[in-house]
Amino acid sequence: MLIRLHQLLGRPGARICTLSTTSSRQRTGSKGPGSRARVTDRSFPRTATLTHSTRPRRLQRTMVQPVTVTVAASGRRITVPTGLFINNEFVPSVDSSTTIECTNPATEEVICSVVAGSEKDIDVAVAAARNAFKTTWGKNVTGFERSRLLNKLADLIERDAQELAELETLNNGKPLKIARDFDIADSVQCLRYYAGWADKILGQAIEIDNKTKFAFTRHDPIGVCGQIIPWNYPINMWSWKVAPALACGCTIVMKPSEITPLTALKLSELIVEAGFPPGVVNTVPSLGSVGGAALSAHKDVDKVAFTGSTVTGRRIMEAAAKSNLKKVSLELGGKSPNIVFESADLDQAANWVGLGILYNTGQDCTAGSRLFVQDTVYDKFIPLLVEKFKQLKVGDGFDEQSGGGPVVSKMQYDKIFSYIEKGRAEGAKAILGGEKRPGKGYYVDPTIFVDTTPDMAIVRDEIFGPVLAVAKFSTEEEVIELANDTTYGLGAGLHSNDANQCMRVSQALEAGTVWVNQYNVLTNNAPFGGKKQSGIGRELGSYALQEYTSIKAVHWNYGEKLDWPL
Repeated sequence: MLIRLHQLLGRPGARICTLSTTSSRQRTGSKGPGSRARVTDRSFPRTATLTHSTRPRRLQRTMVQPVTVTVAASGRRITVPTGLFINNEFVPSVDSSTTIECTNPATEEVICSVVAGSEKDIDVAVAAARNAFKTTWGKNVTGFERSRLLNKLADLIERDAQELAELETLNNGKPLKIARDFDIADSVQCLRYYAGWADKILGQAIEIDNKTKFAFTRHDPIGVCGQIIPWNYPINMWSWKVAPALACGCTIVMKPSEITPLTALKLSELIVEAGFPPGVVNTVPSLGSVGGAALSAHKDVDKVAFTGSTVTGRRIMEAAAKSNLKKVSLELGGKSPNIVFESADLDQAANWVGLGILYNTGQDCTAGSRLFVQDTVYDKFIPLLVEKFKQLKVGDGFDEQSGGGPVVSKMQYDKIFSYIEKGRAEGAKAILGGEKRPGKGYYVDPTIFVDTTPDMAIVRDEIFGPVLAVAKFSTEEEVIELANDTTYGLGAGLHSNDANQCMRVSQALEAGTVWVNQYNVLTNNAPFGGKKQSGIGRELGSYALQEYTSIKAVHWNYGEKLDWPL
């Protein structure tokens, strides 16, 4: 989601072509306790595959042993933790033998299994976070020390960028160069940005009566934070959540997506190496219906931060309200408009439209999935756009020529193609893409629909794939109405060389972020978040600090005497 202008120029990187993944147990030919044959039915309707051991509980502790992932072309061997990360240790579940199978979306093969946390495991992790908050973190450590540790963590991630990128590509499917040069590079910058804030969280001195009293405010860390992150940007979303929370002095129970938990576990190793005290950051891979629900309803969690679907966001708000009225911040779905006016630089506009919908293979909450082109330039712009889309290679993430990889899972693949079929059935015309590839891998090629109408499913619903719905417009007033005709309000874009028009339209668009003559470019020092059903609260910038602090007013009397009785 975060793209830097200098990163758009690309960076050199190591070439990696193919992968071979085996655990140390599998290489010896032994299956070991709790293992079973991989489910090969591609229609299995889960986002993650679960396995259950029937062996005695004492043997289940072997599941916390790491596995080794071997990158065949480079010879790199990556040790991947498989246990729950609680109190700076990788531990088994306290009451469950359930595991999550992690799949490579480019090959549809299982990479490894990790422990799936239970509700009781969430209790243990929250208790660890609470103890750390009371003893070694929270108000017990200076902002200077928090800054030092965040900077150290950033240095370690930068050191291990290639290894982390390979693991991210393996589990998520995105191109290696994107994972390394965009997601990880920006995550390092995010950590350093908030390291700079850690000793600058300030209150106010408030004049009441200079002769007798004054007041001041404190911005205290809010406490134990449950953080639930999605599968589309596993490392980047980890940094967005972790950095401001730690800068403010909060402790964390992190629940990564059950589809892509591997890099969150790997990053947990760096938490220890950086020197964070036990319990400050805890990582519990789990199904959303288990771990996410438990965090949202937990009475000893002070705040939940969530990035994901609007449907799940509603459930989290409900659980938070029914439990302890914990603070909630939500970054949810979108169906963002992208507008091309007749005065725009059409070649540049086509590039930005491509980036808006094809970056991360369209698996982006701000994806510019509704394109509105002014009728006077429509016939010139659409052929240009088709040619731009054709230039992007969607392939294996370890092919450095790939600008897009497979979508993350079979469930996502099926969802995208169901919308492609709906588009055709409702009368839209696919002028590019929309066909399934033969062979393995959850690949979806760039797809453009024209002749769309506002009532079509491909125009109304968030698809979360590389599918663009195009429509014409005639006037500025008309396109503002069309653009705002959505329940979402996360992002919007417009392309015009008329400065007055840029000001008018950017103010009229109902979105938390509006891009003018660009798209999908965010920076760590500017806030990000949605309107309407795209969420509440803000991430990034100084605004994110407000999500992890509570304001206390202290009234100090030094001169007034109270007469009694009243």
